[in-house]
Amino acid sequence: MNSRSILLSTAAVCLLLIGAALYLQHVKDMLPCPLCVIQRYLFLAIATGCLVGAFARKPKVGAALGLAAAVGGLGVVGKHLYVLAHPGFSCGIDPVETALNKIPTATYLPWLFQADGLCENATDAIVGLSVPQWSAVWFVILAATMLWVLLRRRA
Repeated sequence: MNSRSILLSTAAVCLLLIGAALYLQHVKDMLPCPLCVIQRYLFLAIATGCLVGAFARKPKVGAALGLAAAVGGLGVVGKHLYVLAHPGFSCGIDPVETALNKIPTATYLPWLFQADGLCENATDAIVGLSVPQWSAVWFVILAATMLWVLLRRRA
């Protein structure tokens, strides 16, 4: 499998993950918190990096962008898991949420980027894991995939 195919497949996975998040939000009424929305941005950043790499002459540049976004996602989801592990510690309604909801993407696409939920409420299990735990799993898989594209010898 060449790097272009891997990058295109990874971008598709990221977009499917955003689709799953929208399903949970709009069908299952699981409102996204500020950390969830930031994770959405990072999944989209990985997809964008992969698409840039897939259509550029140097796919490793796209993989590097995707890896940077995946590592950022691991940091954000780590914070989210910390909030879940420490009851009473919340990201709640705070300046981050207010600022996040004023970004143009949240203003023009509120169905995708508006943060309305509380971080500590993300405990509903889906196949045994909470949504932030699933995000962590996917950020690890995506980071490993980007690292593999960067380290392999073939283009």
